[in-house]
Amino acid sequence: MSRIVEFNGQSNRRQALASCAGGIGSLALAGGLTEGDAAVGGRGVVDPLAPRDPHHAPRASRVIFLYMTGGVSHVDSFDPKPQLFSRHGQSITVDNWQGKLGEFKRHLKRPDWKFRPGGTCGTQVSDLFPRMRSIVDDLCVIRSMSSDHTNHYESTLGMHCGSWTFARPSIGAWCSYGLGTFNRNLPSFMVLAPTTPYAGAQTWGSDFLPGCHQGTWIVPGDNPIPNLKPRAGNERLQQLELQLLGGANRRHLKRRIADRALEARIRSFETAFGMQREAPEAMDLGEETASTLAMYGIAPGQTTGFGWQCLVARRLAERGVRFIELIDVGSSSNWDAHGNMATHGPLARNVDGPIAALVTDLKQRGMLDDTLVVWTTEFGRTPYHEKADHPGREHHHQVFSSWMAGGGVKPGLVHGASDELGIDVAESRVHVHDFHATILHLLGLDHERLTYRFAGRDYRLTDVHGEVVREILA
Repeated sequence: MSRIVEFNGQSNRRQALASCAGGIGSLALAGGLTEGDAAVGGRGVVDPLAPRDPHHAPRASRVIFLYMTGGVSHVDSFDPKPQLFSRHGQSITVDNWQGKLGEFKRHLKRPDWKFRPGGTCGTQVSDLFPRMRSIVDDLCVIRSMSSDHTNHYESTLGMHCGSWTFARPSIGAWCSYGLGTFNRNLPSFMVLAPTTPYAGAQTWGSDFLPGCHQGTWIVPGDNPIPNLKPRAGNERLQQLELQLLGGANRRHLKRRIADRALEARIRSFETAFGMQREAPEAMDLGEETASTLAMYGIAPGQTTGFGWQCLVARRLAERGVRFIELIDVGSSSNWDAHGNMATHGPLARNVDGPIAALVTDLKQRGMLDDTLVVWTTEFGRTPYHEKADHPGREHHHQVFSSWMAGGGVKPGLVHGASDELGIDVAESRVHVHDFHATILHLLGLDHERLTYRFAGRDYRLTDVHGEVVREILA
């Protein structure tokens, strides 16, 4: 079963911090740090990371966000199009090419993988993802996603921040801001990624939200969180050092009482002290059984790979981290298959088994009901190409596929549809803003009320758009 550590209320938080051997967390509290100007839907917040009541009853307590960088082809994965097989090589005229409007003659390209039904629901998934097909009874597949841009950078920003033109707070930062954290010894928002995707660290940034809500980037490897081990020779010496540092911080802050960036920095020290105790244990897989490691495809002692990321994500979820993002690869050698769709093969093998293991593991531990697992990419790929028999596909933002599991969504469901060739949405469009509104709703947050005043305007993740996709709610 899950081990969620909940600190309900300010008094419990003070007790928890006081137990940290006189750590900098208690020193920060003694300094009277406040953030009275921050508000969640009009509610004043003294501690920006304290657990807070949602707007309505939530179905999910946390999110594990699986992001596949580069644009996974929908017509080769979750959106079967028989006509692409039968009409391969035929020419058609389309009115949009890489974001440009006009009339363009293109040639249809068949998928490189066959589709087969999975589970009792019979949802078709291609041979690209056979392990995910085996758990399709737990998935809610959305085949009618759409985005606003055809470039990687802008579309990565859009999927994470709800803005395709300017960096804005990421969805993980919004969730941390709206709900706080269960466990002050770990960041509320953590990102496990071997390298940065397009748009870099902006994909997990907090922008104008308090800095304590930005994602903490963990790089898989032997030392995923550098400089975490205390340098002091013993706990008493560290306590004395922190008392000295805390006094200096309080004096510095007193002269800059309105400096939120400084407050956030001091609060980050508070979390860092707790991480010295809890983060190494969370990332140590030594206590996991051999069967669990095998299910994720991890060898004993392994500290890299997407299987490691998925298993650590489950362990972080157990320990109260609110939003966990897993990114498979970075801004190169990814799913951007312009030259040849065959490059999808090894990328799929890297993530297919671990993702199926994660969903299965959460379900077996009774965690899937209140953990929302989200799988997405920034856009799809064209069902056609400029040249007949070209082995690659180009960017395609008009329609693509994503899925959700657990956390209050209907399992074994297919929502929406693309047209017969996978070129555009044919039924029940789900724009990225709708996608975000639905994730927030499942967490108990009203996307129209989750706002932050900045530069004279109330901002929100969904800008002035977005509708909750109620048809997928359980």
